[in-house]
Amino acid sequence: MAEHEPPIGMSDDWWTPPGIFRALNLTFDLDPCLPGPGLGFVPARRMYTKTEDGLRQPWHGLVWLNPPFGGRRGQVPWLRKFFAHGTGIALCAARTSADWFHEVVFPRAQLLCFPDGKTKFHRPDGTIGAEPGTGIVLLGMGEIGNAALRRSGLGFCVTVDRSAAPSARAIGVDRIRDQMTLPLTPDSSRSLAQSETVRQARRKQRGEIQWT
Repeated sequence: MAEHEPPIGMSDDWWTPPGIFRALNLTFDLDPCLPGPGLGFVPARRMYTKTEDGLRQPWHGLVWLNPPFGGRRGQVPWLRKFFAHGTGIALCAARTSADWFHEVVFPRAQLLCFPDGKTKFHRPDGTIGAEPGTGIVLLGMGEIGNAALRRSGLGFCVTVDRSAAPSARAIGVDRIRDQMTLPLTPDSSRSLAQSETVRQARRKQRGEIQWT
């Protein structure tokens, strides 16, 4: 676990380093999850604090999003709202093998920028955290955010080839079965059944369904 991804119940107040904003050279219209008034380095005209609960507030214009990393899948509701809004740049953990990354990020992000090197976040007391074990990715939505990421020089930018078949976990085994044009062989049927069993077990571990 990275230093900026604390266990559930611990503080997750980590500020995005100012160098990222200098490279982006943007002024955002909104930061919906600022730790508190006057905190952090985000160049935004409007900010929602923890007290205001930006997840419940209306969003507008060009958004900067560095959502709370703490808690199990804590970034997911913020990312869902960001993609629904459709304009801005979001920062999240680059957990590209995680189920939520395949369910939420890959199907929706227009541009992904992977910074060169590990990003060291700032603590509220002004000190800089240690090099984290997990990298981050910057997600672009809309013309302005995507253009800023491409010219920033922060790292390698990629787009998702959505013409490729998504993973079984992302769309569900039943939908894959419906889309197959060739008859199932005994081996392929067994493979699909095993994939479904693994998917259900993972959902149970996350508490999404109950053990019976």
